[in-house]
Amino acid sequence: MASALEDPNLEHNFKGHKDVVTSVDFNPNNKQLATTSIDKCLMIWNLKPQTRAYRFTGHKDAVMSVHFSPSGHLVASASRDKTVRLWTPNVKGTSTTFTAHSAVVRGVNFSCDGNFLVTASDDKSIKVWNTHQQRFLLSFKGHNNWVRSARFSPDGRLVVSCSDDRTVKIWDTVSRECINTFTDYRGFANFVDFNPSGTCIASAGTDNTVKLWDIRINKLLQHYQVHSASVNCLSFHPSGNYLITASSDCTLKIMDLLEGRLLYTLHGHQGPVLAVTFSRHGEYFASGGSDSQSKATESHSPSLVTNQVNSCLDPSHRVSSHAMDPASGDPGVTSTLEDHTGIPPTLASTLGHIVEQLDVLTQTVSILEQRLTMTEDKLQECLDNQQTVQQVTSS
Repeated sequence: MASALEDPNLEHNFKGHKDVVTSVDFNPNNKQLATTSIDKCLMIWNLKPQTRAYRFTGHKDAVMSVHFSPSGHLVASASRDKTVRLWTPNVKGTSTTFTAHSAVVRGVNFSCDGNFLVTASDDKSIKVWNTHQQRFLLSFKGHNNWVRSARFSPDGRLVVSCSDDRTVKIWDTVSRECINTFTDYRGFANFVDFNPSGTCIASAGTDNTVKLWDIRINKLLQHYQVHSASVNCLSFHPSGNYLITASSDCTLKIMDLLEGRLLYTLHGHQGPVLAVTFSRHGEYFASGGSDSQSKATESHSPSLVTNQVNSCLDPSHRVSSHAMDPASGDPGVTSTLEDHTGIPPTLASTLGHIVEQLDVLTQTVSILEQRLTMTEDKLQECLDNQQTVQQVTSS
């Protein structure tokens, strides 16, 4: 289990985009942060050492999504111009482009080995590509509305997607078929992803909720209604113990998944928060939204360091002093948060243990139900066979 989280503290303030920040991602080496925007640009911010950012232009319309390859040598971006670009994240910023879909491309994601790329589009399809050859491999079709997000499972065998048709679907890359569908009648999911072990998926809903599903037993495990507006994005901590969410209510929320409770509310944005992600090892996270800025935040705990894109100030519950704005030299604002851990530690631990045991019991009952159903089917089959034999014998 990861060590307890400590208060996140503001670290950096980046200014460069001229419009809404739509997506953020860290280079696995933790030295760079990529951000995309409605301003048609992709920016690469150099964190270690902190030097001038790279601004990459080439897309003809808003850039909707960005993702670093596992090696960190490539950055993929998806755009409203229906294309995907693969960039080299250095000062030259060379790129190659290919027309991926017949409509807006909303999501792009590398497989864990970097050999494949999955894209999600308003043309209602999900496509898988060979990264190095930029060659189309296969397509998943089953959604009947825009596809907002598509992500590989950690082992690359599955793809999860969410759509405005109010479904979340899981696809098998080998059989090329949809193997499960989760339906939500109150709204649709803006974003969906696998947990680090690949056993669960989480969805960020327009109905202000976050849901976690166990894909092994196809059951809803946890349901959070901690935001007061649409949840736009989410990211699992690499330990799998924590989840951070970004919402149109201008906040970020950090949930403790083991204890099933809200840990922090971070007031870091002057408008809807559209994107959030943990770094590959969990010591950073970045977020982006509507005020076009980028901010980075660091905690004293090895288990969590925060980076915020598009942060704003709430005067209450301050936990950090000022950070320096590397773009302008002006002092940055203070990151703020509220502690929702007002339960005595002993009681919280006991309740957390009870929740874990209840989850185990739920899974056990589900398995027993499945086995009972199989036994009933076998018994019915035996009775049918016996009846057939009796009829043959009597005739």
